[in-house]
Amino acid sequence: MAEAYIVEALRTPGGRRKGALADVHPADLGAVVLDALVGRTGIDPAAIEDVILGCVSQAGEQAFAFARNVVLASSLPDSVPAVTIDRQCGSSQQALHFAAQAVMSGTQDVVVAAGVESMTRVPMGSNFMLHMQAGIGTGPWSEAIRKRYGVSEFSQFVGAQMVADKYGLSREDMDAFALGSHQRAAAAIRNGAFEAEIVPVRTTSGLFSQDEGVRFDASAEAIAAVKPIREGGGITAANASQMTDGASAALVVSEAALKRHNLTPLARIHSLTVTAGDPVIMLEEPIPATRKALARAGMHLADIDLFEVNEAFAAVPMAWLKALEADPAKLNVNGGAIALGHPLGASGTKLMATLVHALRARGKRWGLQTMCEGGGIANVTIIEALGS
Repeated sequence: MAEAYIVEALRTPGGRRKGALADVHPADLGAVVLDALVGRTGIDPAAIEDVILGCVSQAGEQAFAFARNVVLASSLPDSVPAVTIDRQCGSSQQALHFAAQAVMSGTQDVVVAAGVESMTRVPMGSNFMLHMQAGIGTGPWSEAIRKRYGVSEFSQFVGAQMVADKYGLSREDMDAFALGSHQRAAAAIRNGAFEAEIVPVRTTSGLFSQDEGVRFDASAEAIAAVKPIREGGGITAANASQMTDGASAALVVSEAALKRHNLTPLARIHSLTVTAGDPVIMLEEPIPATRKALARAGMHLADIDLFEVNEAFAAVPMAWLKALEADPAKLNVNGGAIALGHPLGASGTKLMATLVHALRARGKRWGLQTMCEGGGIANVTIIEALGS
């Protein structure tokens, strides 16, 4: 089978909801990273054979062939096709998988995987809540689904608390993890760790170039003072990911395209896995997905140098660490979504950008990325960093 290579992986800084990126149309936000991919790699934009773009809330400004609109807002020629996909929080990680599969199959040589989410301009859940508020339909879960699983809805907040309870994670444990996320992210910013992956965004207020959600003054006391989302529970806004606006993208090419376009690869995509399980607890799936991915790749967890496990809630990477007996020193070394934000459909290629550049900065070889996704699904991507 042909190999697939990541030539560049970039992201915008994360903007707080109603923050620095609030005035930027999501199509224009996506265009920023597409243009940067072309600019930094020097590839002829007409050579791009497809843009596969993840987006969760496909409504309003993120509706109507949204990926195509991102292309039309960019400098790419209108000969470049595009498609929007939704695998919930893993949408752009799945976009990367689809791009790699296209290259590995030999059907395409140059594909962009990307993701965009403006959680300010298209609020989470608005793609179905507005219909329900208008009396149109009964929502995404039919009576047959509710009956089968004995629930009235599938809630990530319920799932997060179930994970915390199952793995014995206390409020104090999760708060401590959240503090560490802010501390690692703050250190990464101070050390310039994100400079290679971040594309600044020009806004009405000037050039936005640094993640907005990181609390440099985060303290255990401030995090502990935040009220739980559900009374008696341990999940709070402080130990969960931040609602964020952002975009990200990766250029995936074949070996032939490397030579044809004189490109230098940053990483090789080694293994692609997706699994699904219990949609009620929902957020636990990265654990069996990682086991399956490693088995399919013929690898052991100890072979992996760095892990990116999305911090949708602190309970998710903490349970993953505990179940797999993984080394916490390898996990989310530059902080995670609790500090840096979780722009839903953009988080997959956002985490990949961080993973690729973190591996190369440290002279490490193997990286593994996974994240929980709505419906009890999880993607796992294993990459091999090349050069430094």
